[in-house]
Amino acid sequence: MPKTCPTVENIIFLAHLRPNQAHSYMRNSTKFIILIISFFCVTEGFSQSELPSGYYVVVAAYDDKREDFAIRYTNQLKAKGHHAQYGFNTAKNLFFVYVSYFTELRPSLVEMKSVRQKGEFIDAWVRVISGDIAAKVTPAEVKPEVEAQPAPVVVQPLAPAQPEPVQPVVEEKKPVVEEPVVRESILAETVEEQNEKIIQYKQMTLGNTEVFLSLFYGTKNRVVDGEIQVIDTERSRFITKVKGNDYLVLPDPKSKSGQLTLTCEVFGYRKVQHELNYPLPLSDTVKENIDLMGTTLVVSFNLVRYQKGDINTLYNVYFYNDAAIMLPESRYELNSLLDMMKDTESTKIVLHGHSNGNYHGKILGLGSEKNFFTMEGAVQGMGTAKDLSQQRAETIRQYLITNGIAENRIEVKPWGGKRPLYDKHSVNAKKNVRVEVEVVQE
Repeated sequence: MPKTCPTVENIIFLAHLRPNQAHSYMRNSTKFIILIISFFCVTEGFSQSELPSGYYVVVAAYDDKREDFAIRYTNQLKAKGHHAQYGFNTAKNLFFVYVSYFTELRPSLVEMKSVRQKGEFIDAWVRVISGDIAAKVTPAEVKPEVEAQPAPVVVQPLAPAQPEPVQPVVEEKKPVVEEPVVRESILAETVEEQNEKIIQYKQMTLGNTEVFLSLFYGTKNRVVDGEIQVIDTERSRFITKVKGNDYLVLPDPKSKSGQLTLTCEVFGYRKVQHELNYPLPLSDTVKENIDLMGTTLVVSFNLVRYQKGDINTLYNVYFYNDAAIMLPESRYELNSLLDMMKDTESTKIVLHGHSNGNYHGKILGLGSEKNFFTMEGAVQGMGTAKDLSQQRAETIRQYLITNGIAENRIEVKPWGGKRPLYDKHSVNAKKNVRVEVEVVQE
């Protein structure tokens, strides 16, 4: 689908649900049957297979112990002529009832606006499921009435019993700073007895406006998991980290300028950053990657892979003391490196190993069994700081090779303690122990 600049016609309503309201609906909801590819037969009982990656226009959410509620609600919607479906998402530990699925963010938001305007689901929202999206399709191809939609099978209706009313936990609302415009909000039939108020402020600031941070790698049509650093621009001060692909309210820098810098650094992708004005965020919607979608600002982090000459540190890869064996928590970032190498088969890298000081002593190295994340089977030897840095980089190389990357795409270069980031006696000396990845060929 060709990209177009934001216009009055395509300004769309993303999320009237504030995060605390959405979460309160979710906590007291239910669980539902997984979506299976259409050629599988329907069986009785419950299933927790994952929703495929993509963008879902969701009308209800249920916790993992209330799947029967989701089944009933989905069947009620089907009986009314809706093409409702549902599926499980492990990341949120919730079942989502949804009315349409998309492989791109913008058409999902357009559809959400349309669904809301029809009146029955005025609080529909877009739920993002991260990962590789199978294929790009046009919005027309993913509307629920089209058979080509990646559809889970239809679950046969249960008994005609009505679902029990689900009472959301009402969380304390932030005090109203400005005179708000209030409208009544009902989440389909699951909370029909609840009249939650959704507040829309006459003057939007980042204190009363939701932000949706979209992390996307367009080359591979991938929704990317990652975090964004929130920085007080004026004072160059780190404030907090937040998750991408979610709705949130950003913190107030409490500075004269009110400027915030949002920095996205996901390993394997080049750093992307955007600036937002806390008191006047609407002024930033003229920027290419910041849109106003109804009452929500959508900030798009369009990610690109590392390029030739880039050098980046595996900050979240850790080793046991005096060893070339990695701690188990290193898996996530290692797999990010592995994904990068698999995405482009022409990419070649150099792994630069670094240590702290002029070490000389025992080294516990990788044994023949190649237990990358446990000391079982480790081989003890002796060596210098340079030897230790080489073995650690070699361990990462072997991990990549074991997982299908050709040997000739990875070189190792040990530096020992020759290139420290900090004095070897400083409080940050441990950061000298690292492995850096240099891209030498794209």
